[in-house]
Amino acid sequence: MRILAIGGTGFIGRFTLPLLAGMGHDVIAFHRGERTAPEGIASIHGDRRDLPAYRDRLQSPPPDVVIDFLLSNERQADELVELFGSTSRLIMLSSCDVYRAAGILHGTEPGEPDNTPADEDSPLRTHLHVYPPAVVRQIRTVYPWLEEDYDKIPAERAVLGARGTVLRLPMVYGPGDPLRRFLPVVKRVDDGRRVIVLDQATADWRGVRGYVEDVARAIALAATDARAAGRVYNVGDPENFTELEWRSQIAEAAGFLGRFVVVPAERLPEHLRGRGDLRQHWIVDSNRIRQELGYAERAPRATALARTIAWERARPPAAIDPAQYDYAGEDSVL
Repeated sequence: MRILAIGGTGFIGRFTLPLLAGMGHDVIAFHRGERTAPEGIASIHGDRRDLPAYRDRLQSPPPDVVIDFLLSNERQADELVELFGSTSRLIMLSSCDVYRAAGILHGTEPGEPDNTPADEDSPLRTHLHVYPPAVVRQIRTVYPWLEEDYDKIPAERAVLGARGTVLRLPMVYGPGDPLRRFLPVVKRVDDGRRVIVLDQATADWRGVRGYVEDVARAIALAATDARAAGRVYNVGDPENFTELEWRSQIAEAAGFLGRFVVVPAERLPEHLRGRGDLRQHWIVDSNRIRQELGYAERAPRATALARTIAWERARPPAAIDPAQYDYAGEDSVL
């Protein structure tokens, strides 16, 4: 098959495109050219924010499948459907933030927490734009393609209306993670901290995660299996660990010799307190993609953690916000 990747040179795409090429498909990446495409992947340079301007180049010949790694709002989805909906099967990377649970967590949805794992038919948010503009602008420092009116819900509707496939992704970790989710733990381990503190609500909170190489396999599987047309799939590890369990696994893999201490939030410095209504977990059921498409994780968790930690240590950030590592303040709690 001829597969066009819109984006594909970033965090997740760099693992996905080589998988597709290794399966024998003709893979082309449409990107700005600021990064090189993975080895062996052809490129068309252009800007996703002006997709219709590249119609002739992208449709010569029409791809069988289009994977949009950058889709972030309804306008972009409408452009994608108008350009490719009649000729290609569309694959949209969405997020588990579409669920009502994410709105309760972030304070945009009314009602009490419901901690039943969300499956693909669970209620979605009724209010759009779950992240405030200031938060979106901050995220755009690492995801510059993100639109300020980001919301996957109306984008999903457009893609599903064209019999596309929607993959709702978890919090993805692994080598190259722009959000550096492991850094707060790994840095404290490497700085010789003997105690890591967190508040009780954060310690108890559960979230859905996925290792980037496994997430890439899920995308490749959905892109190459016609049974995925018109379907929505949650992607994520089968276990939804508490934050304390998850940080403990990272710390142990990093060689931590100390201990975690859980204290009431009011005793912690501001930078260590959890955000949002942490009574609401962010957990999902990912059985549908396993049952319908035969998906299963292949990377052992020990391997996934080790690779991510090694990447963090090999690439320390150029700048660190000292307020986030106020060790004197943390010691005062103890």
